[in-house]
Amino acid sequence: MTTSPEPRRLAPGEFAPGFSLPDSNGATTSLADLRGRKTVLYFYPAADTPACTQQACDFRDSLESLGGAGYAVVGVSPDPAKAVVKFAAEQHLGFPLLADADHGVADLYGTWGEKKNYGRVYQGLIRSTFVLDEDGRIVLAQYNVRAKGHVAKLRRDLKID
Repeated sequence: MTTSPEPRRLAPGEFAPGFSLPDSNGATTSLADLRGRKTVLYFYPAADTPACTQQACDFRDSLESLGGAGYAVVGVSPDPAKAVVKFAAEQHLGFPLLADADHGVADLYGTWGEKKNYGRVYQGLIRSTFVLDEDGRIVLAQYNVRAKGHVAKLRRDLKID
C-alpha cells in the first residue's frame, strides 16, 4: 500500500491561501471578503455528525465573546452546498459555513490528508483551525484538534473571556 505524502502545513506569519466558496447563506464567500476583520477559520469533516455539530454549536454559543474581541467565525467542510445550508439553518449557527466539495481549499490549507479510524486508513478532512489577522495573515494554526472543548481552548489561547 502506498501512502500519500503528508500535506504541507501552514504556519503563523504566512498569508492564508485565497479561496472563493459557496456559503450557507446562498452566496459566495472569499478570503477577500474577510479582510479587515480578524477571523477564526475552522475546517470540520462533515455536517450533521455528532462531533461536528458539537463544535459548530460551541462556536455559535461563543459568537458574542468572539465577536466582542473582533473575531468573525467561518466554518469549512467538504460537504456539498446543500448540506451546509441545511446544517447552518438547523443549528441556527449565525455564521457562514462554506462548501468545499472538491476539498481544493482543504488541500491548500493542509487539512486534507491521511486519517486512521479503527485501523482503517483513508483520505479525509483533518479537523483544524486557523486564526487570521485583518490582512489575512495566519496568527494561529492548529491541526488535528478535538471537537469537544476546542472552542474553549481556542478562547483561552486567544485570551478571550
